[in-house]
Amino acid sequence: MKAEITPFFDKRTFTITYLVVEPGSRACAIIDSVLDFDAKSGRTSTECADQVIAFVREHSLETQWILETHLHADHITAAPYLKDQLGGRTGIGARITVAQEAFAKLFNAGDEFDADGSQFDSLFDDGQRVPFGNGEIEVWQTPGHTPACVCYRIGDAIFVGDTIFMPDFGSARCDFPGGSAAQLYESVQRILKLPAETRLFVGHDYGPGGRAYAWETTVAEQRAANKHLRDGVDRAEFIGMRETRDAELDMPALLLPAVQVNMRAGHMPPADSNGTVYLKLPINAV
Repeated sequence: MKAEITPFFDKRTFTITYLVVEPGSRACAIIDSVLDFDAKSGRTSTECADQVIAFVREHSLETQWILETHLHADHITAAPYLKDQLGGRTGIGARITVAQEAFAKLFNAGDEFDADGSQFDSLFDDGQRVPFGNGEIEVWQTPGHTPACVCYRIGDAIFVGDTIFMPDFGSARCDFPGGSAAQLYESVQRILKLPAETRLFVGHDYGPGGRAYAWETTVAEQRAANKHLRDGVDRAEFIGMRETRDAELDMPALLLPAVQVNMRAGHMPPADSNGTVYLKLPINAV
């Protein structure tokens, strides 16, 4: 199957949301959606998600899945809003519970939050094949950036999230709770063993050096030119580079608000006694 893929790029968070159509049925899946969030005011809006909704309705598509590749630290998912507007089921890798446990402790979530993945409609195991129209989605667990990262293989394309980036940007950081440079190396090697022509769609792009933003690459391109993981870079070399680099990086600007919401599958924390929702800012804890 050659899926029909439409990307939606959010320049504020450098995130690509993918709308994937199974051509035999017109079923669609939405991967890594974005809820607009202004950290200065604490206000949300739905501009990014509304673009996806308009496309789905214009083309008379049936939304079957609203998927996350991992618990994002740089943007808030719009999954609940999309589900309300379009229907479908939310899904993420089964190891989301590992990330939920870590962040529940950081934010002292208490009894109101269950770190069991129940906030999502479906939790996927490694190798699981999920019905999608007249075809299927194959799920690969690819830990490293986070312990819960997954890739979605749909036809000739793989949606890799933050497992690997465009060749001139390389790889994602591995210093979040449960992250592991060693695991990321192994996860990427699994992807790079696929046929050379396999299409890879990345979760973010930052246009290094001022080049135009891009999000589609191939296994062949990654093996030849990925600045961190091309052929010839061994496990020890990559781990040393990644851990050294991660120690010098600032935290993502939206990490604290994003993970509080994303660990709840995009739902806000319960409102306080005055009816207002608040996000916590842990002091000297990160």
